[in-house]
Amino acid sequence: MKTVGLIGGMSWESTIPYYKIINEIVKEKLGGLHSAQIILYSVEFDEIEKCQSSGQWDKSAEILGNAAKKLELAGADFILICTNTMHKVVPQIQNMISVPIVHIADATADSLERDKVSKVALLGTKYTMTQDFYKSKLIDRGFEVFIPDEEDIEIVNHVIFDELCVGVINKDSQKKFSEIIGKLKDKGAQAVILGCTEIGLLIKEENSVLPIYDTTLIHATKAAELLLG
Repeated sequence: MKTVGLIGGMSWESTIPYYKIINEIVKEKLGGLHSAQIILYSVEFDEIEKCQSSGQWDKSAEILGNAAKKLELAGADFILICTNTMHKVVPQIQNMISVPIVHIADATADSLERDKVSKVALLGTKYTMTQDFYKSKLIDRGFEVFIPDEEDIEIVNHVIFDELCVGVINKDSQKKFSEIIGKLKDKGAQAVILGCTEIGLLIKEENSVLPIYDTTLIHATKAAELLLG
């Protein structure tokens, strides 16, 4: 079995499912008392969020890059960053280490391709929805990507940072997300990417008029597959 290094804590609420999903898959595949070989480095999210909101992406890349180097030194064969937004700085982090980073957008695109989905809605932080670092990965793979309008982008971003990242699950927010997904379906989306690792805490299949692609589940499943080789 290989060893996966997880950079978590962004937020820790969504890091927990990574650990759980990876171990559940390994147990299901191997049986008995088997569990996954995981090294976790959990960062201080307040520091990372301040870098995001102030546009100090190079500083956040240095913080996560140092975490990645420690995971590599500890024996990680590959690394997952347990958040969508911070994949913005994957190129800088990858330059600091020799083991590969498994990109969450690539894993999601693989899943969409298997299901022959070509038109997707994307929900996430305002950075993920409005900047190119994530969308371009999907567009380059041939997907048409729909994002909410400006007002709905602010709603989604607020719910992520002010509710989900601090463990608050709000029924009114769940309803708002469902309505936003409905609007994106009307634009032509065939499925919705939950492009923030916390959104899966709020939205399930029963809350969505579109099939959901939960990036936490997809990313963690990919990690388990790579662990087992």
